[in-house]
Amino acid sequence: MSDDSVFLYLGVYPDTATAESDLEVVRELHSDKVIGTYDAAVATKEADGTVQVRRKTSKHAGWTGVAAGAVLGLLFPPSIIGTAIVGGAAGSIVGHFWRSLDRGDLKELGEMLDSGEAALIVVGKDRLEEEFRKAGLVAQKHIQKELKVDAKELDKELDHASAELQKQARNDTY
Repeated sequence: MSDDSVFLYLGVYPDTATAESDLEVVRELHSDKVIGTYDAAVATKEADGTVQVRRKTSKHAGWTGVAAGAVLGLLFPPSIIGTAIVGGAAGSIVGHFWRSLDRGDLKELGEMLDSGEAALIVVGKDRLEEEFRKAGLVAQKHIQKELKVDAKELDKELDHASAELQKQARNDTY
Protein backbone atom coordinates (compact mmCIF):
# COMPACT_ATOMS: atom_id res chain seq x y z
CA MET A 1 0.00 0.00 0.00
CA SER A 2 1.29 3.44 -0.88
CA ASP A 3 2.07 5.96 1.85
CA ASP A 4 -0.01 8.57 0.00
CA SER A 5 -3.53 9.05 1.30
CA VAL A 6 -6.64 9.81 -0.70
CA PHE A 7 -9.47 11.78 0.87
CA LEU A 8 -13.13 12.27 0.03
CA TYR A 9 -14.88 15.53 0.97
CA LEU A 10 -18.62 15.97 0.52
CA GLY A 11 -20.26 19.30 1.23
CA VAL A 12 -24.01 19.99 1.00
CA TYR A 13 -25.36 23.34 -0.23
CA PRO A 14 -28.81 24.90 -0.54
CA ASP A 15 -28.37 25.30 -4.32
CA THR A 16 -26.11 24.60 -7.28
CA ALA A 17 -24.77 28.16 -7.59
CA THR A 18 -23.41 28.12 -4.03
CA ALA A 19 -21.76 24.72 -4.59
CA GLU A 20 -20.20 25.94 -7.85
CA SER A 21 -18.93 29.04 -6.07
CA ASP A 22 -17.13 26.82 -3.56
CA LEU A 23 -15.79 24.73 -6.46
CA GLU A 24 -14.11 27.92 -7.72
CA VAL A 25 -12.50 28.31 -4.27
CA VAL A 26 -11.21 24.72 -4.55
CA ARG A 27 -9.70 25.56 -7.96
CA GLU A 28 -8.01 28.63 -6.47
CA LEU A 29 -6.60 26.56 -3.59
CA HIS A 30 -5.09 24.22 -6.16
CA SER A 31 -3.72 27.10 -8.27
CA ASP A 32 -2.14 28.57 -5.14
CA LYS A 33 -0.67 25.12 -4.34
CA VAL A 34 -2.54 24.89 -1.03
CA ILE A 35 -4.01 21.55 -2.12
CA GLY A 36 -2.52 19.07 -4.57
CA THR A 37 -4.09 16.70 -7.06
CA TYR A 38 -7.87 16.58 -6.86
CA ASP A 39 -11.01 15.81 -8.81
CA ALA A 40 -14.39 17.38 -8.17
CA ALA A 41 -18.01 17.37 -9.26
CA VAL A 42 -21.11 19.34 -8.34
CA ALA A 43 -24.32 17.32 -8.28
CA THR A 44 -27.89 18.41 -7.59
CA LYS A 45 -30.70 16.20 -6.33
CA GLU A 46 -33.82 17.19 -8.26
CA ALA A 47 -37.37 17.25 -6.88
CA ASP A 48 -38.12 13.96 -8.67
CA GLY A 49 -35.19 12.30 -6.87
CA THR A 50 -32.83 12.15 -9.84
CA VAL A 51 -29.28 13.42 -9.46
CA GLN A 52 -27.85 15.75 -12.10
CA VAL A 53 -24.11 16.25 -12.42
CA ARG A 54 -23.83 19.95 -13.15
CA ARG A 55 -20.10 20.39 -13.42
CA LYS A 56 -16.91 18.37 -13.33
CA THR A 57 -13.30 19.44 -13.17
CA SER A 58 -9.86 17.99 -12.90
CA LYS A 59 -6.35 19.25 -12.43
CA HIS A 60 -4.22 16.16 -13.06
CA ALA A 61 -3.63 13.95 -16.09
CA GLY A 62 -5.78 10.96 -15.17
CA TRP A 63 -8.14 12.74 -12.80
CA THR A 64 -10.58 13.80 -15.53
CA GLY A 65 -13.86 13.56 -13.68
CA VAL A 66 -13.43 9.82 -13.24
CA ALA A 67 -12.66 9.84 -9.49
CA ALA A 68 -15.54 12.13 -8.50
CA GLY A 69 -17.84 10.38 -10.97
CA ALA A 70 -17.00 7.01 -9.44
CA VAL A 71 -17.90 8.32 -5.98
CA LEU A 72 -21.21 9.66 -7.32
CA GLY A 73 -21.88 6.26 -8.85
CA LEU A 74 -21.45 4.65 -5.44
CA LEU A 75 -23.56 7.16 -3.53
CA PHE A 76 -26.50 7.27 -5.91
CA PRO A 77 -27.88 4.28 -7.82
CA PRO A 78 -27.37 4.57 -11.59
CA SER A 79 -31.13 4.62 -12.11
CA ILE A 80 -31.43 8.04 -10.44
CA ILE A 81 -28.38 9.69 -12.01
CA GLY A 82 -29.67 11.79 -14.89
CA THR A 83 -26.42 11.84 -16.88
CA ALA A 84 -23.75 9.32 -17.73
CA ILE A 85 -20.95 10.02 -15.30
CA VAL A 86 -17.89 8.16 -16.43
CA GLY A 87 -18.87 5.13 -18.45
CA GLY A 88 -17.64 1.57 -18.09
CA ALA A 89 -13.97 2.55 -18.08
CA ALA A 90 -14.23 3.50 -14.41
CA GLY A 91 -15.31 0.11 -13.10
CA SER A 92 -12.03 -0.57 -11.32
CA ILE A 93 -12.11 2.91 -9.76
CA VAL A 94 -15.59 2.25 -8.37
CA GLY A 95 -14.25 -1.03 -7.00
CA HIS A 96 -11.39 0.76 -5.22
CA PHE A 97 -13.78 3.19 -3.56
CA TRP A 98 -16.34 0.48 -2.78
CA ARG A 99 -13.73 -1.50 -0.86
CA SER A 100 -12.48 1.58 1.02
CA LEU A 101 -15.85 2.79 2.36
CA ASP A 102 -18.01 0.64 4.60
CA ARG A 103 -21.75 0.41 4.04
CA GLY A 104 -22.39 2.82 6.92
CA ASP A 105 -20.17 5.43 5.26
CA LEU A 106 -21.97 5.03 1.94
CA LYS A 107 -25.38 5.29 3.57
CA GLU A 108 -24.33 8.36 5.58
CA LEU A 109 -22.88 10.11 2.52
CA GLY A 110 -25.80 9.22 0.24
CA GLU A 111 -28.41 10.43 2.75
CA MET A 112 -26.75 13.82 3.25
CA LEU A 113 -28.30 15.27 0.09
CA ASP A 114 -31.99 16.21 0.14
CA SER A 115 -34.20 17.16 -2.80
CA GLY A 116 -33.25 20.56 -4.24
CA GLU A 117 -29.82 20.59 -2.59
CA ALA A 118 -26.43 20.44 -4.29
CA ALA A 119 -23.30 18.58 -3.29
CA LEU A 120 -19.66 19.38 -3.89
CA ILE A 121 -17.71 16.13 -4.06
CA VAL A 122 -13.92 16.42 -3.98
CA VAL A 123 -11.49 13.52 -4.10
CA GLY A 124 -7.91 14.54 -3.39
CA LYS A 125 -4.50 13.51 -2.19
CA ASP A 126 -4.49 15.95 0.71
CA ARG A 127 -6.53 16.34 3.85
CA LEU A 128 -9.09 18.71 2.43
CA GLU A 129 -11.43 19.61 5.27
CA GLU A 130 -9.05 21.87 7.22
CA GLU A 131 -7.94 23.81 4.12
CA PHE A 132 -11.54 24.20 2.98
CA ARG A 133 -12.53 25.49 6.43
CA LYS A 134 -9.69 28.04 6.37
CA ALA A 135 -10.73 29.13 2.86
CA GLY A 136 -14.29 29.75 4.04
CA LEU A 137 -16.25 27.13 2.11
CA VAL A 138 -19.89 27.59 3.04
CA ALA A 139 -21.30 24.05 3.01
CA GLN A 140 -24.32 23.67 5.33
CA LYS A 141 -22.94 20.30 6.36
CA HIS A 142 -19.88 18.37 5.29
CA ILE A 143 -17.92 15.23 5.90
CA GLN A 144 -14.42 14.01 5.08
CA LYS A 145 -13.40 10.37 4.81
CA GLU A 146 -9.94 8.93 4.29
CA LEU A 147 -10.18 6.35 1.54
CA LYS A 148 -8.16 3.24 2.18
CA VAL A 149 -6.81 2.91 -1.34
CA ASP A 150 -3.33 2.62 -2.78
CA ALA A 151 -2.82 6.12 -4.21
CA LYS A 152 -0.24 5.00 -6.77
CA GLU A 153 -2.46 2.17 -8.01
CA LEU A 154 -5.41 4.56 -8.11
CA ASP A 155 -3.35 7.00 -10.23
CA LYS A 156 -2.59 4.20 -12.70
CA GLU A 157 -6.23 3.19 -12.93
CA LEU A 158 -7.37 6.80 -13.32
CA ASP A 159 -4.85 7.30 -16.14
CA HIS A 160 -6.14 4.14 -17.83
CA ALA A 161 -9.81 5.12 -17.42
CA SER A 162 -9.06 8.63 -18.71
CA ALA A 163 -7.33 7.23 -21.80
CA GLU A 164 -10.30 4.91 -22.42
CA LEU A 165 -12.76 7.79 -22.13
CA GLN A 166 -10.70 9.96 -24.50
CA LYS A 167 -10.51 7.09 -26.99
CA GLN A 168 -14.27 6.59 -26.72
CA ALA A 169 -14.87 10.32 -27.25
CA ARG A 170 -12.71 10.28 -30.41
CA ASN A 171 -14.63 7.27 -31.72
CA ASP A 172 -17.96 8.98 -31.01
CA THR A 173 -17.15 12.04 -33.13
CA TYR A 174 -18.10 11.96 -36.79
